[in-house]
Amino acid sequence: MFQSLKDRSSFGGYIRFALRILQFILAITVIGLYGYDLDNARKARVAADPKWTFAVVVGALSALSVFIYLFKFSLRFFWDAIMLILWAIVFGIFGKLFINFHPTPRQGGQIRMKNAVWIDLANMILWFITFVWNLILHFTRMDKMTLHTGRATV
Repeated sequence: MFQSLKDRSSFGGYIRFALRILQFILAITVIGLYGYDLDNARKARVAADPKWTFAVVVGALSALSVFIYLFKFSLRFFWDAIMLILWAIVFGIFGKLFINFHPTPRQGGQIRMKNAVWIDLANMILWFITFVWNLILHFTRMDKMTLHTGRATV
């Protein structure tokens, strides 16, 4: 816990904190956008589309991950890589469905989903930034934090 507070007091820590807050906000936005359609399907007694369910699950994982990161920064860069891959999948699925689609103003749901694709892309980019950042931190601090010197964070 003390190591994460120390990390927050640096300029890089503030930037990382701001990126995490943006990731959290966008994850909650994705949950709302795709969850709206899932709720409409539930009300219509129609089976939930697995693509929409996957997007909501990835959004929930992102929000949970950010919440954990805010309290403990010692998680490794590989979780950022996993989240990056999951967001790339969500963007690929919905980008293929909606980017080339040109909805009319009466097709409000399709317009909302087309906008949701760009939020998926923003999530993917933010997770890429934090992945690269944590990867750089891992390799630049690797020689300083070992279990043998007693300076490792557990």
